[in-house]
Amino acid sequence: MRSEIVRKRTHILVSLSIIVVLSFSTAHAAEDGCEDNDGYSYICGPASAEDLVLIPGTKWIIASGFSGAVSLYLIDSQQKTWSDYYPGNEPRALQDMATYGACPGSPDPSGFVAHGLHIRSGTEGHSTLYVVGHGEREAIEVFDVDARGDEPALTWKGCVLMPDGMPANSVASLGDGSLLATIPLHTGASINEALAGRSTGAVYAWSPGDAEFTKVTGTEMPYANGIEVSDDGKEFYVASSGLQKVIAFSNSNPAQLLRSSEAFSIIPDNLHMGSNGKLITAGLAISDPVCGAVSMSLDFDLQKFAACPRPFTVLAIDPQSMQTSVLASSPTQKHFSNVTMALEAGAELWIGTFAGDRIAYVSRERSGN
Repeated sequence: MRSEIVRKRTHILVSLSIIVVLSFSTAHAAEDGCEDNDGYSYICGPASAEDLVLIPGTKWIIASGFSGAVSLYLIDSQQKTWSDYYPGNEPRALQDMATYGACPGSPDPSGFVAHGLHIRSGTEGHSTLYVVGHGEREAIEVFDVDARGDEPALTWKGCVLMPDGMPANSVASLGDGSLLATIPLHTGASINEALAGRSTGAVYAWSPGDAEFTKVTGTEMPYANGIEVSDDGKEFYVASSGLQKVIAFSNSNPAQLLRSSEAFSIIPDNLHMGSNGKLITAGLAISDPVCGAVSMSLDFDLQKFAACPRPFTVLAIDPQSMQTSVLASSPTQKHFSNVTMALEAGAELWIGTFAGDRIAYVSRERSGN
């Protein structure tokens, strides 16, 4: 009975987020074209592309569909075109029972909502895509990406269920197949408590052969959001939306807090490693003369926050010194807000949103990156 109650609660949480997403993205699509604005260009159509990853060695970008209309989008970063990627017309599944034997089978495509993304390069044109999945279950869904053809082929190959049905936010992998995932809100915790500075979530770890994810002691924090690992796997980095900073930990259990950035003027969201070894995050301005200051307290109103377009900033963080620099920024854009992340793709930065009907891109030369 308890597990059923928890399952229903997490579905309600995700459903509320999707309602917020759809209510804003539909309005934007109806009243606006897709013209450039202040140096930013757009691909319009993908609904709520919350996270983006570049398939290694290719021009192809995969975007998550947080609205639930389409789980994953495939974007040609050169031609500036997009298509439905998953489930598509014929979703492929071939479960890796040796690694993911505890997974109950492929997800129901009709109820699959994609959130955070992570991709790890493999061999012979293959990569492994990890997707934070919501819907019928809370899990990290694992896909093989075969980029040897004209378009990359996607095949589901397994999953790792989240403990007690709690929704994850972001995921990162290590070279041995181990995973780290963030849970921003433990059962019973609220985003209001997180923005008030209370510890509401943590990092969880899984390795092949483990029965389930386990909490990494010492990583409890207010709204654990984006996560990334160092190249050598000895450290991992977490963006805490509640603390408005990025934190470095030893990759151990219990983890050791190694260092932290200063608090940002934005609420950081997803976190990815850039090509120069610096971490990249993005988010909305905490204080804005039109929208007002975000109430970093129990009075925080998610729908009000998402409804008022705010300026956004893309930051680079040196993972050793924790010094930051601005890669890109924008004043308020009426039809593009709720920014969650930025991705380097060739000479461009691509920017995602949790509630919108388009993906932005800007020249890295213009942005100063």
